[in-house]
Amino acid sequence: MEGIRIIEAGYKEKKRIAVLFGGCSTEYEVSLQSAHAVIENINTDLYERVMIGISKKTGQWYLYEGNIDNIPEDKWLCDGACTPVWVSTDRTVHGICYQGEDGIHAIPLDAAFPVLHGKNGEDGTVQGLLELAAIPVIGCGVLASSVGMDKEFSHRVAAAAGVPVANTVQVTRPYDEAEIRVCAGRLGYPLFVKPVRAGSSFGITRVCREKELFAAIENAFRHDSEVILEEQINGFEVGCAVLGNEELIVGEVDEIELSEGFFNYEEKYTLKTSGIHVPARIPYEKAEEIRHTAAVIYRALKCRDFARIDMFLTPEGKIYFNEVNTIPGFTAHSRYPGMMRETGISFKELIQQLIELEVGA
Repeated sequence: MEGIRIIEAGYKEKKRIAVLFGGCSTEYEVSLQSAHAVIENINTDLYERVMIGISKKTGQWYLYEGNIDNIPEDKWLCDGACTPVWVSTDRTVHGICYQGEDGIHAIPLDAAFPVLHGKNGEDGTVQGLLELAAIPVIGCGVLASSVGMDKEFSHRVAAAAGVPVANTVQVTRPYDEAEIRVCAGRLGYPLFVKPVRAGSSFGITRVCREKELFAAIENAFRHDSEVILEEQINGFEVGCAVLGNEELIVGEVDEIELSEGFFNYEEKYTLKTSGIHVPARIPYEKAEEIRHTAAVIYRALKCRDFARIDMFLTPEGKIYFNEVNTIPGFTAHSRYPGMMRETGISFKELIQQLIELEVGA
């Protein structure tokens, strides 16, 4: 390209894989942990790692060339190993650019792995930017990412595919308090108040009585411009990891055991009063039904490469769709890798298979 210097790989047989981490999201810290695990487990004999950190405060993208152990400690932006970069909108570059002393330099990428959680990363925004730049994306594309992030829309899609979902009421500002009270009464207490587009249980409140309702709604509005009231499904949460495109590998079913409350942000990342059982403590036939349901939802939402499907199982054995995580937690101890490990796929093998889905073996 005229005026741009293309930087070729040091080893031409290696394909360049960019790992994106951080981001303008309340789940920034979770992304740092997941990305560190992914970066550590990429096979450097086959691939050249390109680490791209996104500032939580400004949204600036940086090429990071420092110690990877600074990433989970959130010290990566302070060690002087960062170069501001931007995604080239020229599809012949299919990579990132930066300003050098002698002009603009470009680094072509063979694929990008957005290890970003929540808004501005898991919601289709980054996926759209990468697709415009003709950079293959490891993971779900724009449609699945945006619909998966939207609890109300994903429920509609799952219901249309024949999967039961909880009854919900959508709330936008300005709202009529009297009308909301009537709607909440129809759903019944306890119920959940949730931001429509947020992850890691941010802004979610379990409401047991009417006097708690409007404080919970206002709390949810701090995380999104739309809120839903959702009936409580009596049962427990089960999850299923799905890997692949034309042919799917469906991981072992896991089960969330709660001693109190619900699986909120603190419980997800500390397990203080809860536990995760994999495989789930359910009959084989019911686990197979859950695995089949997960695959149905994965196809209906047009997911690609990987996703974790979360559901509820009632005492009567009925399966309800809860949500889809198009970029689930990705540390070696996270639920998605744990479910895949039970099928015989190690963490390193999982990362390898995900990369191969986009760049080939």
